[in-house]
Amino acid sequence: MDNTKENGKEELTMQVSGICRKDGKKFAYVTFSDGKRLAEGIIPDCKIQNQSGFDENEIGQLELFMKMNLDKLKRKAAGIDPVRAMMKD
Repeated sequence: MDNTKENGKEELTMQVSGICRKDGKKFAYVTFSDGKRLAEGIIPDCKIQNQSGFDENEIGQLELFMKMNLDKLKRKAAGIDPVRAMMKD
């Protein structure tokens, strides 16, 4: 996703990984960025794991966004073919 400028501000973009597995659990990463700040969350927990530049209120908003859109984010992650995604790079 490309960052676009609106009113002089970088737009927040989101990327979703394919489904990962660890210790029998399925999860996916959701990354938010505006070119300067970065936050990495994990679904289905809907928790931000790592972040740089976001305040507590913004982290809460990102976690709420993941909770409210969990089904859509899961479908997006399930539809990602990891081999095809690597070939795009």
